Amino acid sequence: MACERTCIGCRRQDSPEGLLRVVLDNGVVTPDPRAIRQGRGAWLHPACWEVAERRKAFGRALRVSVAPDLSVLRTYIESLPAG
Repeated sequence: MACERTCIGCRRQDSPEGLLRVVLDNGVVTPDPRAIRQGRGAWLHPACWEVAERRKAFGRALRVSVAPDLSVLRTYIESLPAG
């Protein structure tokens, strides 16, 4: 059985190829598209990042008590090709 991850935005399971891994780097949520960075990560569909932000899912998934900075993630997702 293939491994699946759960999107922190929509809570649906998908293969890692369909999701983007993010990690926390000095309080900043940073994309990890190759899924190679160390540390606790969270997975989400790029289209679900706003839902995850509204649900405050980043803080829970990355186990931080203060709201993390999403500016780097926002810039990265906006630079992705539409589709």
